[in-house]
Amino acid sequence: MKKAKVGLRLRRFREEQGLTQAALASALGISTSYVNQMESNQRPITGPVLLRLAEVYDVDVQRFSAAESDRLAAQLRDALADTAHAEQVPPSETRQLAEGAPELARYVVDLHRRYRHALERNAAMSAELDAGASPTAYEEVRDLFYAKRNYIPELDEAAERLCAEAGLHPDPVGGLTRLLRERHGTAVADLDPAEQARTKRRFDPETRVLRLSALLNPAQRAFQLATHLALTGFADLIEPQVAAADLSGDEARALARVGLANYFAGALILPYGAFHRAAEELRYDIDLLQRRFHVGYETVAHRLSTLQRPGARGVPFFFVRVDRAGNISKRQSATDFHFSRVGGTCPLWNVYEAFSQPGAVRTQLAQMPDGRAYLWVARTVTSSYGGFGTPTKTFAVGLGCDLHHAHRLVYADGLDLANPAARTPIGPGCKVCDRDGCPQRAFPAIGKPLEATGHRSRFTPYPSTTEPDRD
Repeated sequence: MKKAKVGLRLRRFREEQGLTQAALASALGISTSYVNQMESNQRPITGPVLLRLAEVYDVDVQRFSAAESDRLAAQLRDALADTAHAEQVPPSETRQLAEGAPELARYVVDLHRRYRHALERNAAMSAELDAGASPTAYEEVRDLFYAKRNYIPELDEAAERLCAEAGLHPDPVGGLTRLLRERHGTAVADLDPAEQARTKRRFDPETRVLRLSALLNPAQRAFQLATHLALTGFADLIEPQVAAADLSGDEARALARVGLANYFAGALILPYGAFHRAAEELRYDIDLLQRRFHVGYETVAHRLSTLQRPGARGVPFFFVRVDRAGNISKRQSATDFHFSRVGGTCPLWNVYEAFSQPGAVRTQLAQMPDGRAYLWVARTVTSSYGGFGTPTKTFAVGLGCDLHHAHRLVYADGLDLANPAARTPIGPGCKVCDRDGCPQRAFPAIGKPLEATGHRSRFTPYPSTTEPDRD
């Protein structure tokens, strides 16, 4: 793990625990002066100290690592790239802000998020679009889960307890149907045939009948039952999460409730302890986990990105779902992988290659411009709920982790993890990627002057004057 100077974070953690420097030093087995030097950024916080922190206080060490600073610095650069200040602030200054004043850096990132939302809302109003069609609320909820690193302990633990108490396995559909009837007075029935291809779930509060589409498979049916149970029976856990989130309006709050209910449903169908043990046992083989828990590929991949319970952490994954056009419809993270909000994503990323071999699992060793390397696993998923002529939905689902976790995955078998030449150079999006010599660059990098001369033409698109000569 890269050494990091994150003194303010260490000081804030110590103060949260109500500890003096001497008390923290005693717990970590180091001198008080060493703690003082780390907090004043005179010395970096080292790997052994981080491991001791995790052992004594059961804290996520990424809170103090260089990786968290990398993530925040990348978000700052992303925000600046969307303004007129991009060329005035060098990367070294964004790095200093991320490391030295992380709360201020997060405030800047949040201001940029609000700025983007305001622009999008204004554009929607100018075009006389319906407010419900605006993506702003959806993006706010996506950011909510991203900020929580896709782990919500209150919901996860409640779902696991309920699964055990109600004996929902091995028949979650039957168990959930019985639970809704006995505890909530809700009957479960099928939707009318004319509505089944359009609607998954519909509840009538007056008759207390929950109707589901007969086109859902058992796993999908269980998920819809669990989502309804969360919305009606666990509002006391969901509402505090919504209230604590900084959401702009009723639409965002409503979407947040649904998103949190979906999280609860996933945790109920795939209870943390059993799923985490199986994931470790099967080396995170998604196909084998599908068969063991009788759910879909995307459901397993998404649940793997949530395994961050203190004392029983899984591999910290980044989960993403994209379509053929490059639109990211889902993005959840338990790690620090970063793709830009502006300028698209990287065409060299193997998530897009998955469309060339539908249904096949594709692996990729990838390296970002900052040197951090990752293992990515990608596969397409397809669904259709109608008969002949019904449109089919196809997405590529990607799951990535930092390279130092790769040996825990079956997908690393046969890959040369130690060989830098085996890693595909990818970036956070062309506009904010400072990688020179990329043959797939679609836009010039912001902040780099373009080479414009009639005396030479390079193979690299949009070459900058800082690009080294290789001709």
